[in-house]
Amino acid sequence: MSHTRQLHLNTNITGVGRHPAGWRTLDNPRSIIDLNFFKEIASIAERGKLDAVFLSDLLALRNHAEGPSQALEPTVLLTALAGATTHVGLIGTASTTFNDPFNLARRFASVDHLSGGRVAFNAVTTYDAAAAANFSHDVPLTTDERYARAQEFVEVVTKLWDSWEDDAFVADRTTGRYADPSRVHAIEHRGTYFSVRGPLTVPRSPQGRPVLVQAGSSEGGRALAARFADAVFTAQTTLPTAQTFYAEMKERVRLHGRNPDHFLLLPGLYPVIGGTEREARERKAELDALLDTDREVARLAGALGLAPDDLHIDAPLPYELIGKVARSDLSRGFIDSTIALAKSENLTVRDLLDRNPGAHRIIVGTPEQIADDIARWFNERGADGFNLNADVFPSGLAAFVDHVVPLLQKKGIFRRDYEGTTLREHLGLPRPDSQYARAARAA
Repeated sequence: MSHTRQLHLNTNITGVGRHPAGWRTLDNPRSIIDLNFFKEIASIAERGKLDAVFLSDLLALRNHAEGPSQALEPTVLLTALAGATTHVGLIGTASTTFNDPFNLARRFASVDHLSGGRVAFNAVTTYDAAAAANFSHDVPLTTDERYARAQEFVEVVTKLWDSWEDDAFVADRTTGRYADPSRVHAIEHRGTYFSVRGPLTVPRSPQGRPVLVQAGSSEGGRALAARFADAVFTAQTTLPTAQTFYAEMKERVRLHGRNPDHFLLLPGLYPVIGGTEREARERKAELDALLDTDREVARLAGALGLAPDDLHIDAPLPYELIGKVARSDLSRGFIDSTIALAKSENLTVRDLLDRNPGAHRIIVGTPEQIADDIARWFNERGADGFNLNADVFPSGLAAFVDHVVPLLQKKGIFRRDYEGTTLREHLGLPRPDSQYARAARAA
C-alpha cells in the first residue's frame, strides 16, 4: 500500500440525493425502494475508485408528503450491494439508542463476511422524539444519557467482534476440529446499560472487525469518536473551523493512546457540477425552482429550534434566539456549522437556503473549481477526505466520478485503482488485533 497521505471519498446516500426536489426529476420517482437504483450508485462509486457508499438512516417517518427519505434498512440493503460489487466499501448507519449491541454486532459482522471485509458501522445516538415513540420510549433519553449509552454500546460491540481470535475458526476436515474453544471468548460484560455474556456467534471478520464511523460533532460525539472511531463524518462549512476541529480531534485521539494518522476526518461536501460555472448554476436553479420556499424556511427553522415566524427571508439569522435554544432533540453539529457559515459571510436566510440550509458545504461550479477546493481543504488539514452528497443520484455522482475524480488523480492525491480488498485497506487503516490475543501476548 502507498505510504503517502491519500484523499478519501465516500458517497453519502440520503433519499435519492441531497436536493429536496431532486426526486421530481427522476424517471422512476419511487427509486428509494428500487434495488437497481442503489446498485447503479454503487457501480458508479466503484468505477470512480471511491472508498465507500455510505447509507444514512431514519427511524421515524417525517415530511413524507414532500419527498423521499431513507426507507430501506441499511444492513439489508448493504447485503444486496455486497453481491453486486467487488471493491467499494459499504457503510451503514445504525442507532446505539434503539438497538441491542449483540444483534447489531452480529448483523455487521455477517455483512462483513459476505462482502469480503468491506463493511463499516456508522454509530449514531438518534435524538428524534418521533423515533423514540417507535421504540416504546415515551420520553426520549437526554443527550448525556444517549452518549453514555453509546459509549457502552460501542464498547460491547467491539468486544463481541473480538470474541473470536483470528485462528479460532479451524474447520479442519482431517482432524474433525471445527473451532478452537480456547480462542473463542465470552466477554462477560456487565455495565450500566447492557449485560452481555457472549461470545458472538460469527467468527472474526475478514478485516479483523468492521470499520467504526461516528457521525456528529457534539461534545458527546467527539468523546465517543476519540475513544473508538476510525473515521468521523462531520458538518464543517468553513475551512478555519474545519481546521480547528481537525486538530482538536487528532489530539483527542492521541491522548487516548491511538495513532492520529489512523483516524480520519470526513466532512460532508455537496458538489453541483457543470461544464461551466453558468451550467452548474443553471442545474441548481432548475432544481431550486421545484421547491416551496415557505416550506424550506419552516424546515430550517425547525432544525434550529425556532418557529418559522422567527426567520425573515432577507434578514440574517436571529442569533440571539438560537442562543437561547437548549433542546436535546436538535443536532448541535448542524446548528454550529450553520451559524459558522452564516457569520463568516453575513448570510441572510435566503442565502442559507441557497447553500443547502447551512448543513453540508455546497460548491456550485466546474470540475476544476471543485477539485481545487477539495485539494485545498485536504492539503491544509481541514479534512482527510469527504462524504460526497450528490444533488440527485445517479447523475450527480456520475458527473463527479467522470469529471472531478480524474483531476484529483492528476493532482496525485487520489488513487487510480484499489490497492487492497477490504475497506480498512482503502482507508489506510491497519488490521486490528483481537483484544484477547493482545491480552494473551501481554501476559
